[in-house]
Amino acid sequence: MSKLVTTEIINHVLHIEFQRKDKKNALTTDMYRALSYELASAKRNDEVRVALFKGSEGCFCAGNDIADFLQQPVLEEGSPILTFLHELANFDKPMVAAVSGPAVGIGTTLLLHCDLVYATEDTYFSLPFVDLGLCPEAGSSYLLPRQLGYARAAELLLLAEPFDGEKAKELGIINDVVDPSHYMAVAQEKAEKLAKKPVHALRVSRQLLRSNSGLVIKAIEREARSFSELLSSDEAKAIFKKFLEK
Repeated sequence: MSKLVTTEIINHVLHIEFQRKDKKNALTTDMYRALSYELASAKRNDEVRVALFKGSEGCFCAGNDIADFLQQPVLEEGSPILTFLHELANFDKPMVAAVSGPAVGIGTTLLLHCDLVYATEDTYFSLPFVDLGLCPEAGSSYLLPRQLGYARAAELLLLAEPFDGEKAKELGIINDVVDPSHYMAVAQEKAEKLAKKPVHALRVSRQLLRSNSGLVIKAIEREARSFSELLSSDEAKAIFKKFLEK
């Protein structure tokens, strides 16, 4: 497994941490493989009752590593990214996230699958898909309108303007804005509080709250088809060429 994703089980909470701070935790193919493996393993492991996603201190995830991204089949059937998205959507235990600094692309859409999210005021969220000549992914074209209403979802996905922690809380994307000095501790505390709940009742309650998982999977697959088509377009190729020349 990739050394850029580390895990540890503490008090029945699986800590999943991105370890690529020099690249703002931009995800590579190997990191996606590791994340898929960890989620699949955690789903079968009775010791794990909750998963907690963490970036490095002050840096969550800047999205995909573009150079690596362009060398892969990306969202084609069986690709590491698509496999991860399926594992994420099918994960049947609570997920919590501690977020600070950049949360770009998948760094934001991943949070839509989490049950509790705690971020700092200086977190900046961004859904830049349209600006890159692409379309939403990770089921966000379904989850955001369902969660926020169409108008607000359209504003985030079509205008693609960054927003901060306070805006994310106002929209209901995160649960609370926490001081940067202890946001990870708060997320861990909440995750451990969940892990102490009656196990079966917690999982059933979560499943009822997320009874639309089949529709999320269908949205992920629809997005994947469109994403792959757009990625091979002249428009997207020109945008990525400029990006890599910076």
